[in-house]
Amino acid sequence: MFWVLVLLSFIVLLGDGMISEGASRPRYVDVGAIFSLGTLHGEVTNIAMKAAEDDVNSDPLFLGGSKLRIMTYDAKRNGFLTIMGALQFMETDAVAIIGPQTSIMAHVLSHLANELSVPMLSFTALDPSLSALQFPFFVQTAPSDLFLMRAIAEMISYYGWSEVVALYNDDDNSRNGITALGDELEGRRCKISYKAVLPLDVVITSPREIIDELVKIQGMESRVIIVNTFPRTGGMIFEEAQKLGMMEKGYVWIATTWLTSLLDSVNPLPSKNAESFRGVLTLRIHTPNSRKKKDFVARWNKLSNGTVGLNVYGLYAYDTVWIIARAVKTLLDSGANISFSSDPKLTTMTGGGSLNLGALSIFDQGSQFLDYIVNTNMTGLTGQIQFLPDRSMIQPSYDIINVVDDGFRQIGYWSNHSGLSIIPPESLYNKPSNRSSSNQHLNNVTWPGGTSVTPRGWVFPNNGRRLRIGVPDRASFKEFVSRVDGSNKVQGYAIDVFEAAVKLISYPVPHEFVLFGDGLKNPNFNEFVNNVTTGLFDAVVGDIAIVTKRTRIVDFTQPYIESGLVVVAPVTKLNDTPWAFLRPFTPPMWAVTAAFFLIVGSVIWILEHRINDEFRGPPRKQIVTILWLVNSFSTMFFSHRENTVSTLGRAVLLIWLFVVLIITSSYTASLTSILTVQQLNSPIRGVDTLISSSGRVGFQVGSYAENYMIDELNIARSRLVPLGSPKEYAAALLNGTVAAIVDERPYVDLFLSDFCGFAIRGQEFTRSGWGFAFPRDSPLAIDMSTAILGLSETGQLQKIHDKWLSRSNCSNLNGSESDEDSEQLKLRSFWGLFLVCGIACFIALFIYFFRIVRDFWRHSKPEEETTVPSPESSRSKTLQTFLAYFDEKEEETKRRLKRKRNDDLSLRPSRPV
Repeated sequence: MFWVLVLLSFIVLLGDGMISEGASRPRYVDVGAIFSLGTLHGEVTNIAMKAAEDDVNSDPLFLGGSKLRIMTYDAKRNGFLTIMGALQFMETDAVAIIGPQTSIMAHVLSHLANELSVPMLSFTALDPSLSALQFPFFVQTAPSDLFLMRAIAEMISYYGWSEVVALYNDDDNSRNGITALGDELEGRRCKISYKAVLPLDVVITSPREIIDELVKIQGMESRVIIVNTFPRTGGMIFEEAQKLGMMEKGYVWIATTWLTSLLDSVNPLPSKNAESFRGVLTLRIHTPNSRKKKDFVARWNKLSNGTVGLNVYGLYAYDTVWIIARAVKTLLDSGANISFSSDPKLTTMTGGGSLNLGALSIFDQGSQFLDYIVNTNMTGLTGQIQFLPDRSMIQPSYDIINVVDDGFRQIGYWSNHSGLSIIPPESLYNKPSNRSSSNQHLNNVTWPGGTSVTPRGWVFPNNGRRLRIGVPDRASFKEFVSRVDGSNKVQGYAIDVFEAAVKLISYPVPHEFVLFGDGLKNPNFNEFVNNVTTGLFDAVVGDIAIVTKRTRIVDFTQPYIESGLVVVAPVTKLNDTPWAFLRPFTPPMWAVTAAFFLIVGSVIWILEHRINDEFRGPPRKQIVTILWLVNSFSTMFFSHRENTVSTLGRAVLLIWLFVVLIITSSYTASLTSILTVQQLNSPIRGVDTLISSSGRVGFQVGSYAENYMIDELNIARSRLVPLGSPKEYAAALLNGTVAAIVDERPYVDLFLSDFCGFAIRGQEFTRSGWGFAFPRDSPLAIDMSTAILGLSETGQLQKIHDKWLSRSNCSNLNGSESDEDSEQLKLRSFWGLFLVCGIACFIALFIYFFRIVRDFWRHSKPEEETTVPSPESSRSKTLQTFLAYFDEKEEETKRRLKRKRNDDLSLRPSRPV
């Protein structure tokens, strides 16, 4: 309170006029209003508030006989006079104050409002930092500028711009609004690259300061300029920008709500101003169309006498008066008296002067009155009026306006509910919120310069400096990038790709290559890339792998070559031998296949022995028949031969035929591959065997492969051996210094094209690519990515690759190596077929033995009844009889049984006649 009292020391407070306590209905309920009436907002607001006052008082029953009295104080754009006006209203017992007009004064006067419990309502002081927690008696009756800045941030993201310049006055409202914009942009991976600060709107007397800042902006990279100011300063900014050629093609200007207020209230604009605004985007607080709004708009010319047009702040001024009127009505209807009392903190103060501090009164019902205000729920000229728990307005939204030759046109809307749309927000509130990028839409824009093509939003700074492009000074694999004959010139595959991509960009990219490293050993690429973040390089070009750690600090282009880590090891070619035909099957596969030949043959013998003459006779003959039968061709023959094989035998043979056909076709394909593709042998089969082994592993100096093997593959650092060149690779592999080398595929392909006797083992175990690195959010990275895709689509990228990398001094050993293990047919791939065949054999045997045992017991029962042997001899005899029965041909069994039945009939005595 100390600084408030200092201000009071300049004022001799006079007056009394307290409404007498106990009066149930005062004749007048006073409301103060503090505005600078000579400004555009002040003029419109004053007319609208008087109209609202008249409308409230037109119904004497609305306030129960009381009248609302708006007392307007002209602050004349002077902070000191604004404070005087507020103190005067608090001295004359105003129940509320509408205003102040600026956020600077809102921050000051809100302390007074808190102390004296007098609500202050403002629809122009929309500073996001005016928190309800800090200033509970200050109420913003229009959407906070936080939502305005959120709308602008989403527009910037929608058009794909990543950097903007902010141009604003050095006052609380403008400054804190830009701070909020920076926060909103940061969440969308955008940023404010430069803040151009102008003096206060009231103190700018010449455009000199404006011109100085515009000249600075003109030499910067970003071409997206946000202007957060007031109508007077804003008009001067665009007038000078036009003179400087900054309203031409390539620029983007976004003005906050000050411009729509100017366009709505001063229509038509002077031709000079209208021309300078062409192509500008601006925003207006959205107010839904309604009958009430339409009627008020129709009244406006009469209310204003045609002196000024109605803008959105006139609508909010009208509604603010009605918010207060409704709160007054609720307070009076509750039976409460409107009373004021002295502030004991002030009455007990004494000083050397004659200040009448006791004249400042506390509004006794202020807290209750404030509750009625923030609990307002009504429909006004601006639409639904309701406050959320944090005191922000419900459903904030904005119209997005494009200034064109013949005035301005609306290109869409923004709402906190659904983002950018071409549909009025009120039609979307009853639908679920959808903020996805595919659901964000705006109509076409006419940009500065008359173009309809969306500007890219940036250019290279007009400061004569060329881009410093870092290039690794490699000691090996110089086909990718290298210094030319000791000079500062560079060449190589990566350089040619970069230069070809730059030529496809629609604007010049002045640049120079700066070598990094000493050329004696390959530089550390993590350090190389990190120099982009420190500003040493504007970008880095070369054989730079796109890995996670690096993507956290820079932006990469689209990969211009695929890459990934592979294992390379020494290999020997398997010599052709007479036993090459055995290679398609592994030993277990050969063993199981042979076993099943015997199993199936045995099953067929069992099923056919008693009924088929082909399976009887000497054992040698029967064995030959079995082996011949299970042969695939004989199987085909027997399975179609009538009356030769039984039904059960035929079923087993058909299943075996199916198994044999599949195995044979697989064998043939595998053998063909083995005989046509060179087979390479090495103890290293891939990354898995490399991890499980104890051998040492080589890697290229400076490559990310070292950290990857340590961190991801858990290979001990002591096993790793740094190598600097292809010659060192070959020497280390041949003399056994390392068992294998892990490196990126492009390097390995180049190594294998010069050094024979080595091959890639297994598959790539990482997937990545090489790209060019730029600072985070650099628009050039996006344009270069598009250019690289263009090179790929036209085939130019492949031509550059063939120029530098397509050569081979070795035979087809490296390019067509094949791992024998991958060609061999393993048992696990066919166990299902063998299982099916085995089950079929088991079922056939089960059915066969069931029938044999059944017939045996049926035929042997009569013979057993004739004798009664001992149990042991009975079991032995039964087994012998069963085996003889099993070995006996079925036709002989049937003839024997028939003879036995005939003999039994002949021995039976005849009946007496």
